[in-house]
Amino acid sequence: MLTCSPAVARAAAQPPAQTSPQSTATPQVPEWALPGSPTHKQAPPPKDFHRPTRTFMGKIGIFDAQSDIGGPLVPGSASYDPGTGQYTVNSAGYNIWYTRDEFRYLWNKMSGDTSFAADVGFPVAENPPHDRKVVMVIRQDLDDDSKEIMVAEHGTGMVHLAVRPEKDEMMSDMEYRMSGSATGPLMPQRIGIEKRGDSVALFVSVQGEPMHQFGPPMQIHFNAPFYVGIGFCSHYPVTVDTGTFTHVLLKNAAGEVR
Repeated sequence: MLTCSPAVARAAAQPPAQTSPQSTATPQVPEWALPGSPTHKQAPPPKDFHRPTRTFMGKIGIFDAQSDIGGPLVPGSASYDPGTGQYTVNSAGYNIWYTRDEFRYLWNKMSGDTSFAADVGFPVAENPPHDRKVVMVIRQDLDDDSKEIMVAEHGTGMVHLAVRPEKDEMMSDMEYRMSGSATGPLMPQRIGIEKRGDSVALFVSVQGEPMHQFGPPMQIHFNAPFYVGIGFCSHYPVTVDTGTFTHVLLKNAAGEVR
């Protein structure tokens, strides 16, 4: 079943171009979405720019449903391999940042405390790596401008805990890089997020060591129920890329990140 979030009522006056399944035309990209395209320089969307989320009900692994948050111009997809426990998430999407998001999101509705962790990766090699990201997100709703907090690992190796404190506000974050001139880039193998009341913390394991909290927590309040799930964003409006998640742990309690 296909449903749209309440953001439909606030959709932008610039909807994406519609193409038939037989069409090979590249979807139209709004002018704001590709500023300085030769250098892939990003910029915030215009004020009040929104697209409706597309939601697809049906179990996928441990998750109850999935959504294309913010209606990316190219639809996303996801699969689950019960043999390996791996989720593969494919998505275009301008970003999960600024005042709105575009990404494929696999989710459950939850309430209370949460422990959430997964091994993450990028199966498609990039040289040099670009700023795509795998994410673990807690959101108040499925609108593109939802109040949210996320742990993300970027293709460039940066990991951050980022928050949009209220609906339609700008995001902010705490950024960490697990590398140096002597070590070269290090990509954390496992990332996690723990919600304990209104306190939310980042957890990482860089090279197989036990998961441990990294940096201070951020504060954010969610009304129950809220959404908890995994996602991927390519950082390009019409270019689909891929992220993977394995050994996913999701518990309705704090103190269980492993």
